Amino acid sequence: MKKMISINSATGEINREFELYSQERINEAIRKSRTAFSEWKNLDISDRAEYLTNAAKVLRRRKKELGEIITLEMGKPVKESIPEVEKCAWALEYFAENAERFLEPEIVETDARKSYVSFEPRGAILCIMPWNFPFWQALRFASPALSGGNVVLLKHSSYVPLCALELEKVFLEAGFPEGVFQTLLIDGSTASALIKRKEIDAVSLTGSVSAGQKVAEVCGQNMKKFVLELGGSDPFIVLADADIEKAAKIGVASRFLDAGQSCIAAKRFIVEESIAEVFTSKFVEYASNLKVGDPMDPDTDIGPLVREEQIELLEEQVKDALSRGARVLLEGGRLQRRGFFYSPVVLSDVTWEMKVLKEETFGPVAPVVPVKDESEAIKVANDSELGLGASIWSKDRDKALRLAKEIEAGVVVVNSLVKSDPRLPFGGVKKSGIGRELSKFGLYEFMNIKSISVY
Repeated sequence: MKKMISINSATGEINREFELYSQERINEAIRKSRTAFSEWKNLDISDRAEYLTNAAKVLRRRKKELGEIITLEMGKPVKESIPEVEKCAWALEYFAENAERFLEPEIVETDARKSYVSFEPRGAILCIMPWNFPFWQALRFASPALSGGNVVLLKHSSYVPLCALELEKVFLEAGFPEGVFQTLLIDGSTASALIKRKEIDAVSLTGSVSAGQKVAEVCGQNMKKFVLELGGSDPFIVLADADIEKAAKIGVASRFLDAGQSCIAAKRFIVEESIAEVFTSKFVEYASNLKVGDPMDPDTDIGPLVREEQIELLEEQVKDALSRGARVLLEGGRLQRRGFFYSPVVLSDVTWEMKVLKEETFGPVAPVVPVKDESEAIKVANDSELGLGASIWSKDRDKALRLAKEIEAGVVVVNSLVKSDPRLPFGGVKKSGIGRELSKFGLYEFMNIKSISVY
């Protein structure tokens, strides 16, 4: 790939083309990051916090402009992209306010005169990020990493170079020292080669399972710390005593947010048989009322998918399900218009050999799976190689919390949709990832947790 091409997903037209960075430019960026780290790590935490607060102010001031860039480049409705920018500001503010407390040395009583745990930054961290939440994914990682004294090199998805460059501008506009946060317009093979370099101290990747496996392999060969946030096949479990109306409404929101292109979207709707017909009817009703169209229109609920390839993958998954006996409850699919538009599809009579259940469906396709009881619901929910998030619906909160312990996932939410929150750790189990982001646990991932004893 000689160039990185930004495409308007709503029209298929080219926004801009960018030359990939030369080796010379990459070397210069790495040099700047090492120089910046030597100063950034030694700043008082309160001084770093002030920089993060300034970056949050820039995001809030420019939220409409930046939100429209997100929408222009990857198709998310503008009514979702502007809140994404605001959420990034919240994350920066959260770590600005709490990093000093999280990084306070922890005194431990031992037989030494004094023993304590010190939290020290690792250095230059390469973050490899996806296109679906182009600001949030990058800043979900960067907010704790920067607050801890690390510096960041961002290798963003080749689909969102405009967003990647704007992220760098935000930090420069906020007054960050040059080299603390830099964007690299590079391809995947160049990023892999970068991991091997001694100047890179750790890696954070959000992406597919296959991408995570490749990064883990290179990091393992070079003994580099890494955190992986990978795919999800999140179960949305609706028990017989649930608020069916609310579950259906929130279920639609969870499945079709960002046109279904979210790791933590509800992917498998597991519903007790006694209420399956009522729930499905409500779910289809709400889904059929979603407005698909121009993502710049504030009334639009579902914009285009990011690329033609994403539509082709969904079409293959749905075709496979229909060929194996699935029934269509809401017949959406590809829209015959400019851009990469795909209307919501709801399927029933799905079985485990179908791709819509075996694979992650990264788009607006919703399979409904009736089960006999809560025991079968848990069994079905855990029957996946992935374990990112899960949602349980029941008016009996004690029962829901008991079941939450049985779910194999990194995040479980009762009576709401799964979402990330700066105050809580975020990440998965099984093939959904390794390590955590956000909260103090995400901050510690990229700190050297050092034991010091004085005798």
